Amino acid sequence: MDSLSYALLLVSLLCSATGQSPVVSVEPQTTTVREGESVSLRCQVGSGAHATQLQWRRANNQALADNVKIGPNGVVLTIANARPNNQGEYQCVASGSAGSTVASAQINIKYPPKVRLSPTGPLRVKIGDRVSVQCRATGRPRPKMSWRRQGSPLQLLSEEIDGVNTIQWLIVRPEDAGVYICQAENIVGVTEVKVEVIFGGVPGAPMAAVSHKEMTVVEGHTVTMRCQATGSPPPVITWSKLRAPLPWKHTVAGGALTLTSVGRQDSGQYICNATNIHGFSEAYTQMEVESPPYATSLPEQVKLQHGDALTLRCLAHGSHPIQFHWSRVGRGNLPAGSHSTNDGQLVIPHVKSSDSGIYKCVATNHIGSSEALAKVNVRA
Repeated sequence: MDSLSYALLLVSLLCSATGQSPVVSVEPQTTTVREGESVSLRCQVGSGAHATQLQWRRANNQALADNVKIGPNGVVLTIANARPNNQGEYQCVASGSAGSTVASAQINIKYPPKVRLSPTGPLRVKIGDRVSVQCRATGRPRPKMSWRRQGSPLQLLSEEIDGVNTIQWLIVRPEDAGVYICQAENIVGVTEVKVEVIFGGVPGAPMAAVSHKEMTVVEGHTVTMRCQATGSPPPVITWSKLRAPLPWKHTVAGGALTLTSVGRQDSGQYICNATNIHGFSEAYTQMEVESPPYATSLPEQVKLQHGDALTLRCLAHGSHPIQFHWSRVGRGNLPAGSHSTNDGQLVIPHVKSSDSGIYKCVATNHIGSSEALAKVNVRA
């Protein structure tokens, strides 16, 4: 090869090397979180490459959900309070003068089973009727479903086709009357839904009904659930809670259950049972207790040198979603260069002595708000 040909080849190789598309990767490549948790993906561009722009998108071309946020410079994608529809493949597109490169990562969202019965009941039947109830459950991982009779641990024979678990009676008999439970279970949780089979031909049989099948209340309030029952002789009404004792601060009078100063641990399904000599009937109220946020700052006090990085974390317990807002007491605006994240972090990459002071985080949900303070001391 003569010297001219060698020089042309060298120039060609150098041009190719400097004109390469950026090398990009996303970490972690696969991650799994539970519903309600937060997760972040980081887009990394290889050393020596110059990406002029980073952009995030979903592989199926769907728009990013409202709980998906992109950090400064497009490097970090964060999903706050993850929902099942956040599951899927996310792509980071790095664009430079020589072209663009795509890297992807998979996010999996686990959530407990959600169960629906058809028909919902109570089922009024006659001797000899053909009766069937379908149980449908969603969840991730896919839940395992089973049927049993209330009061018995034995699993009943049922048929499952395409995610629908069906229990049926070809010829219903009087001894088939009772409450039947469809249970759906995965590694995240267990959900149970009941249906009652009642023989309508028994005179005087009890029939229970509640004033509210679903209730949402605020922590600390007093709640009254009312139950009425018909039958002859008049049924006796009692109350219980599914898979747990009744809260110790409760009273029952005239068929009404009253809970004083409820807490989040009091959430669950409450059962009104009406009983007389002809049998029993049940009605159900599902109660969810929501609470305002309670915020704390980590750390509450920190001492730094000039140029150090500051990270303050605002933690809050309460009903989701929770929003966070940072400010500086007495000054309002945060220092230049600082940034906050949706999950409650405040970051100042390089602090100065003028950044000393008291910083306040306000955590807010649809019920109320809470404040937390952090004292920062920067020594020159």
